[in-house]
Amino acid sequence: MKRSDVSLVALRRILRATELYGRDLAKAAGLTAVQVRVLQVVLEKGFTTPKEISTRMGVSQATISALLDRLVLKGLIERRKSETDRRQTLITMTDLGNATLGRAPDPLHDRYVAKFDALDDWEQAMIVAALERVAGLLNAEDLDASPVLDIGELQDVAQKRTRI
Repeated sequence: MKRSDVSLVALRRILRATELYGRDLAKAAGLTAVQVRVLQVVLEKGFTTPKEISTRMGVSQATISALLDRLVLKGLIERRKSETDRRQTLITMTDLGNATLGRAPDPLHDRYVAKFDALDDWEQAMIVAALERVAGLLNAEDLDASPVLDIGELQDVAQKRTRI
């Protein structure tokens, strides 16, 4: 088998693993993987700002704003003004958010990070370089690592764009 074919099979396996995890997550907790990651970021500090979340996740603030709107509607997080700087909005987890996150299966993200962190430094650097190269081969190096992971979210984004 040609190396290009082997590499495409590996990419398909990665995509399939994320797809299967997304299905399990939707069944168990009613969330997407990206929604779980946002909740984890909020939980880590107890509160955070939309800007901090967008920076940590590598997505635009507009993307995070739409994602936060969805989590507020589900009652999983709350937005409130900072008491020290009224211009700043703080994101906090609700009791329902904590309970929902507790029901979520072991996140694929956490499994990846634990195994990646256990690798030698040279191997981590090699993987990062290879993944960045793959992103370049796909002309994806400048794409927003957007949380639009399921059809429902794609339809919501399309509807918002047609209203604008």
